[in-house]
Amino acid sequence: MPRNLDLTALRSFVAVADTGGVTKAAGLLHLTQSAVSMQLKRLEESLDAPLLDRAGRGIALTAQGEQLLSYARRMLVLNDEIYGRLTSNAYEGEVTLGVPHDIIYPVIPQVLRRFAAAYPRMRVQLSSSFTSTLLDEYRRGGIDMILTTEDSVGQDGETLTAIPLVWLGAPGGQIWKERPLRLAYEHRCIFRGFVQRQLDAAGISWEIAVESHSSRTIEATVSADLAVHTMLAGAEPRHFERIAHGGALPDLRDFNVNLYHADTDNPVIRDLAGFIRDGFYTLQAPAMA
Repeated sequence: MPRNLDLTALRSFVAVADTGGVTKAAGLLHLTQSAVSMQLKRLEESLDAPLLDRAGRGIALTAQGEQLLSYARRMLVLNDEIYGRLTSNAYEGEVTLGVPHDIIYPVIPQVLRRFAAAYPRMRVQLSSSFTSTLLDEYRRGGIDMILTTEDSVGQDGETLTAIPLVWLGAPGGQIWKERPLRLAYEHRCIFRGFVQRQLDAAGISWEIAVESHSSRTIEATVSADLAVHTMLAGAEPRHFERIAHGGALPDLRDFNVNLYHADTDNPVIRDLAGFIRDGFYTLQAPAMA
């Protein structure tokens, strides 16, 4: 007699594998931690195989779990595609989403994947630019939804999380020790003025070594140890290194990640906003074994 796998349990299993813990997976799925744990237990019992290694501080996949993960992803994609194509025919078209380049990863790819599964006939036009540019375009009605990095939040926005701003330089770099401190920034970077004011308040002389419209130019300059830069923690490229300055540079504070969208009556917009909220919630939730 054929035996059937529980797709709900498989979805919880994949969420735990993707987020690294039961707490984050529960938040992503809008379930309690105990419900997710129970689904994982039932899945292991139905397969008569251990899928998760709980011996360490966190959760890791066993060999059987790694093998199941590949199958589970394919099953869920097919399930979501079938459900989306047969139930979401009324929603076709395009929604525009603007996101600053430094907060695209790791959340936005997950959001796009979930949205595509829920609305296969809809397309997300992703625009990456600076917060000031995105706000201008949003106010003109040229974009449906934006994320911003700001020190406050506008009247029609909501704050999803706050992320610390950090000093960055080349791996093993020494340019941060020189004075005047050499800075590299894009023309419209929202952190630029704040950092300059912090340096002035600390009595540290500085100069703009490079300014550009291109983030790639900034990355090349900083990775060559010709200047320093600041970004939100977790957004830095691999060829950057956080500067362990030991108090030689001023401490920088948190900045808000804010969400703005206008058409709250549109279910497509509401769902996309919900996927974004879920994604940033998983960044905040502590991992749990």
